[in-house]
Amino acid sequence: MTTLSPPPPIRRVLVANRGEIAVRILRTLRRLGIESVLAVSTADRDSMAARLADRSVCIGPGRATESYLRIDTLVQAALGTGSQAVHPGYGFLSERAEFAQACEDNGVIFIGPTADQISRVGDKLQARQIAEEAGVPVTPGGPVATLEEALSMAERIGYPVLIKAVGGGGGRGLKRAESPQQLRQLFELASAEALSAFGDGRVYIECFVTQGRHVEVQVLGDGQQVVHLGDRDCSVQRRYQKVIEEAPAPCLPDELREGLRQAAVRFASHIGYRNAGTIEFLVDVPRQQFYFLEMNARIQVEHPVTEMVTGVDLVEQQINIAQGRPLALLQDEIRIQGHAIECRINAEDPDRDFAPSPGRITEAFFPTGEGLRVDTHMETRAVIPPFYDSMVAKVIAVGNSREEARGRLVHALSQTRLTGIKTNIPLHLAVLESQEFVEGGVDTGFLGRHLAEQPLSNPA
Repeated sequence: MTTLSPPPPIRRVLVANRGEIAVRILRTLRRLGIESVLAVSTADRDSMAARLADRSVCIGPGRATESYLRIDTLVQAALGTGSQAVHPGYGFLSERAEFAQACEDNGVIFIGPTADQISRVGDKLQARQIAEEAGVPVTPGGPVATLEEALSMAERIGYPVLIKAVGGGGGRGLKRAESPQQLRQLFELASAEALSAFGDGRVYIECFVTQGRHVEVQVLGDGQQVVHLGDRDCSVQRRYQKVIEEAPAPCLPDELREGLRQAAVRFASHIGYRNAGTIEFLVDVPRQQFYFLEMNARIQVEHPVTEMVTGVDLVEQQINIAQGRPLALLQDEIRIQGHAIECRINAEDPDRDFAPSPGRITEAFFPTGEGLRVDTHMETRAVIPPFYDSMVAKVIAVGNSREEARGRLVHALSQTRLTGIKTNIPLHLAVLESQEFVEGGVDTGFLGRHLAEQPLSNPA
């Protein structure tokens, strides 16, 4: 039997991303004494991340399709700068198996899962099959190739149903049908949307849980063993996009919480998962049951809340695993202490249905203090280009209790100033101070109901 030798130590990393996650990765690289090279588009040449990196290399124009989404360009940037590894962050190419494979083919370490693992869990039907094989509950439903099959499946599992894209997530290609008439109207639309967004028009049908919570579990694997770092609640969502996350998930019975965590470990162990990943579940509130939703084979936007309650640097763990090192953490060594809540601050205009609000920041101020963390790439006079995601910062608070964390976050957001653009800070404050959120355990329909009852306005 041939024993593969571990890759050589990583001395230089190409960060193939931008914005706050690039800044976040760069800070860990600096702490570890690893040289950093940042891939930047022309729109990001003067960014905070570009100044923090030891070196930056321009990879193309502002549009992501001509820069951050160019696999060949990024691999050549890594090779040309002598980078032993690439960290993809989240979004862009982080869950593209072709990128991981191209790195491997060119002798560059991909700081993430294997290409095969990314491919398997990225295909929602394969991921469902893995869950079933691992003994993890899945929502009733399955693949459908035609409208007739969709109608038959929906009749069998009962309305309402969700039409979901096989090849992606984030709400794209996702439609809810309350009746056969709606299913007829939405089926082709969902398939076309999935094809446009992911290059894959396949869809499947799932039973819609009328009152559900979105709870996920953070895992780390080294290819041999898997540990979890607790759970997070991501139920505060707008149009299937997460807005506020917290760890641990509030108001979960101990037996249900432990079931979620162990199910996540079984899923990741079943495929010999390597690196950081998140298994997402839908908790049926009335029945107190949970179902597998999907696995994200990358670091998550909301990873800071897990770091704040465990004290574990997830980016550091990713780098260690990518270097072939076994997990340094045993399950019984991982302690979850306190409670953390994160708000995603987006450059959005509530008066225009939360449309993106690009522009120049005339003043950027984020408070500091005990139990506060801000992950951002924003500073005074920074420009928010129109080409990318509208998130400009994540404000995180941790406390000994959920109420202490919530209070600190309200205070921090009240002091935060981002002028020159419009933001969703008023939305966060309204949610954090609403009685339903204060009580904990809101479902995924909470924010829609809240906005319907209390529309927001955000003066410039």
